[in-house]
Amino acid sequence: MGIEDVKNIILVLSGKGGVGKSSVAAHLALSLRDLNFKVGLLDVDLCGPSIPYMLNMEGKDIHQCSSGWMPVFTDSSQSFAVMSIGFLLNDRNDAVIWRGPKKNAMIKQFLTDVYWQSLDYLVIDMPPGTTDEHITIAENLKNVSNVGAVLVTTPQIVAVGDVLREITFCKKASLRILGIIENMSGFVCPHCKECSAVFSQGGGEHLAKTSNLPFLGSIPLDPVFANSIQKRCMKEDIGEMDTLKIFNSIAETIVNSL
Repeated sequence: MGIEDVKNIILVLSGKGGVGKSSVAAHLALSLRDLNFKVGLLDVDLCGPSIPYMLNMEGKDIHQCSSGWMPVFTDSSQSFAVMSIGFLLNDRNDAVIWRGPKKNAMIKQFLTDVYWQSLDYLVIDMPPGTTDEHITIAENLKNVSNVGAVLVTTPQIVAVGDVLREITFCKKASLRILGIIENMSGFVCPHCKECSAVFSQGGGEHLAKTSNLPFLGSIPLDPVFANSIQKRCMKEDIGEMDTLKIFNSIAETIVNSL
């Protein structure tokens, strides 16, 4: 029960909201699944649980078994499991207005009472910033081996600066940083496929170099790829896409690192 049978845990973190952390977490988890691993995706962004909506899984029921909560599986192979507080809300627009202790209790329950079974990888979509929830996660994982953090930023100076605080948090919490991903690194035109640097480029890579951390890759704003996530979730063929290749390369790098 819980995370005892999870071989590897990947925390996806961002210094601020709006950098596409949840979409990166979801696509990273799907790329790991496509490498024939058994993968779980845990959404602990309690005040902004976007994973069920993103994967078109809203309205799915959480069932209780003798070993705890059963996550929601995307197909009969049970190779991809999802858990989110979004499954426990009556409506997508319901606000979770909880103080810290109640949030922390829910996160502990997600870590101890979800029957993940034997997972190769559990990807955890964290809230933005450095909050009580982050401390709770770090404390509950301090005795778990093979835990790593992936930091997501956008190229702008303000976003990169926020990630510096996230790096400091990881070091203080003794969380191994697997690397940095620069998201929204240019815009891919859905017609001509040309990539334009809307927000500038290279901030994440520069931060990785100055912080002596691995740079995992740059993810562009790609509307066609973004709209394919539900098809990816259901294992439908989305064709050859450059952005998909980038995510698959990042997943392979993380596998080799862990």
